[in-house]
Amino acid sequence: MVNGIVKFLLCLIGVLAVYSGSSSQHPEAQESKTIVYKFNIKEDIGPGIWRQTLQAFAEAEEANADYIIIHMNTYGGTVVHADSIRTKILNTKTPIFVFIDNNAASAGALISIACDSIYMRRGANIGASTVVNQEGTAMPDKYQSYMRSTMRSTAEATNRNPDIAEAMVDERIKLSGISDSGKVLTFTTKEAIANNYCEGEAESIEKVLQLAGITEYKIIEYKPTQLEKIIGILVNPVLSGILIMIIIGGIYFELQTPGIGFPLAASIIAAVLYFAPLYLEGLANNWEILLFVSGLILIALEVFVIPGFGIAGVLGIIFTITGLSLSMVDNVGFDFTFTHTGTIIRAFIIVLGALVLSITSAVLLGAKLVTSPVFSNLILQATQDSNDGYIGVDNKEKELVGKTGKATTILRPAGKVKIENDIYDAVAETGYIDEGEEVLVIKFETSQLFVRKS
Repeated sequence: MVNGIVKFLLCLIGVLAVYSGSSSQHPEAQESKTIVYKFNIKEDIGPGIWRQTLQAFAEAEEANADYIIIHMNTYGGTVVHADSIRTKILNTKTPIFVFIDNNAASAGALISIACDSIYMRRGANIGASTVVNQEGTAMPDKYQSYMRSTMRSTAEATNRNPDIAEAMVDERIKLSGISDSGKVLTFTTKEAIANNYCEGEAESIEKVLQLAGITEYKIIEYKPTQLEKIIGILVNPVLSGILIMIIIGGIYFELQTPGIGFPLAASIIAAVLYFAPLYLEGLANNWEILLFVSGLILIALEVFVIPGFGIAGVLGIIFTITGLSLSMVDNVGFDFTFTHTGTIIRAFIIVLGALVLSITSAVLLGAKLVTSPVFSNLILQATQDSNDGYIGVDNKEKELVGKTGKATTILRPAGKVKIENDIYDAVAETGYIDEGEEVLVIKFETSQLFVRKS
């Protein structure tokens, strides 16, 4: 009996041991697979791609990736961000492949050459790295000199012919049998393979890994975060224009009403949504945001502190419009060397158009608001007519309707006016009225005179 129990327990332990052994082997089998981290560069290289590169490389390191593969199809982008990505690649110990799906032009060529291995699809191209502005015109030689040096040093770091890399920037460099046409060098797939600028021709990521001798692998692909997607939406020029309308419209409504309320809150939220993504994209600099804030401060001083409307108000409007406009334009410390003039003009047109639309909409909306059914319950609609026996205050001021006078103080919108040598409290129907201006009494309601400029 005892022997039978012992044998049963031994058999049970043996079964459990086998089961646990087989279970523990599964993770090891998973770990034995090569981890390949895939990252796409399929748009113009700029601050967004640079930010995503940092995120992708951090994720690859956290996943203990054995390889990083960049799936590329780009016509280029900004030199400063391409150089940052290049430096990041060169300083990363993990082997990095690039699969050129179609194009690796300009800044894309620089990034590709920084990778340990280059693979290209049939019909793909790499090269044409001359530094140009947004009009496509070649920049002065000091910029080309920097790019030539960067391309050479990158090629040297990855054991490729530096003269070829330099010829991709400068058409004056002639290489016997490679580039003697007097044009900037661009390689096809076969030409790149023949000159050690491509390890092989492939039609897919799977084929790239096969050519690299990687068979058992697991691909982890970078997925842009929700924040990245939101930033992409908010930097759309159409949405930027709408946000500008809310910013300006909110300020306009707030100046027309006493106290601090919803219009100012809406304006502040719109300003944050406008500047934050542009700042993260590297477009809005600190000085542009400060210029916008300074403009608002000057406008506030002009309205609430300084009588009349003069230099402070004009400068405030200029600063505000300039800050909003230049925040859409890529520049470094007010250096617009690489910025197309048309881009700057388009930014100002968007802001000025939004300014006109927002003020027009605010005026029309303000006139319609009190009669809107939505807000009718919030406004006292009943009147107490004197013909019905209601008597409140002396109504002799009602006789002033149609008469003219002069503002003795600034009406913002309330103030004092002088009519027939008597001083009365009055409210400007729209906008502000400066001290000393002629006014016309247009109506008398709720024991209050309403005037406008005559």
